[in-house]
Amino acid sequence: MTRWNRYYQRQLEDRKFKALIEQELAGLRIGAQLAAMREEEKLTQTQLAARAGMASSKVSAIENQPQNLELGTLIKLAHAARRKVKVTFPKAGYNDK
Repeated sequence: MTRWNRYYQRQLEDRKFKALIEQELAGLRIGAQLAAMREEEKLTQTQLAARAGMASSKVSAIENQPQNLELGTLIKLAHAARRKVKVTFPKAGYNDK
């Protein structure tokens, strides 16, 4: 195990740090899912943004660095691609300390 991995594992023992990491990863997953959906529909960011009534820079930001993402924005984007939004709450699979 590298020094970085040992350091990271120690940091994950801190609940606040772990929650922050999980929040960031969730945002990145949403951005990746949005990009995949858009590509499946063969839409550019500009085309999806126009359909959703927003700037293409906003679509790019959501796909690449989602922050403070609102459910309403996701719904607009999904509807613009003729899709629905589905939210799930799977079990975490780890022990909270």
